[in-house]
Amino acid sequence: MRVLADKVEGLQNDHRLKARVEARVREFSDRKLRKSDLEWFSELCFCILTANSTAKLGIRLQEEIGSGFIDLSEREVQSLLKRKGHRFHTKRAEYICQARKHIDIVAKVEAFADEREAREMLVSEVMGLGYKEASHFLRNTGHFNVAILDRHILNVLYEHGLLDAVPKTLTPRRYVEIEKQLEELSGKVGVPLGILDMYLWYMKTGEVLK
Repeated sequence: MRVLADKVEGLQNDHRLKARVEARVREFSDRKLRKSDLEWFSELCFCILTANSTAKLGIRLQEEIGSGFIDLSEREVQSLLKRKGHRFHTKRAEYICQARKHIDIVAKVEAFADEREAREMLVSEVMGLGYKEASHFLRNTGHFNVAILDRHILNVLYEHGLLDAVPKTLTPRRYVEIEKQLEELSGKVGVPLGILDMYLWYMKTGEVLK
């Protein structure tokens, strides 16, 4: 873990990269402060779209669909997703339309003082969200104490000896076990899990996305 911690600390000393990360942190924190149900719901749909897909495609779709997350028919959402190349256009359109019953998403999340309890609620109530997607949504709405265990992060952990193998699937129990390992790393480098994620993701992709 020390080797990985040293690498993260080295990235934190890269002033250009740190500025990019801090800009994202401000973006997420400002979103939390605005408490806009429409804005948070858009992020929820973005995270539904990124499951088994890519953040870049999710961002493009989010920008194009806009308020359509709320008012397009399921068939219209499906058609747009298909046209833009989302492999799971049928299911994702269904999940997005089902998620509309959670349009009061700000109050539902903020009913929980503990971010991990909020994550449990999201996973149990929102179709299409697993632990990774729910954590992604929480981070993007300014909640930084959960880990987003996507394939890039898991590969970094494996390459630095923190995992014996990259798991093909993650049960909730295994997710939390790996999250605890990242908490230890988070403590060593002095940044919360949701911010640490951006540095680890950068190590694999060279990018700082949301």
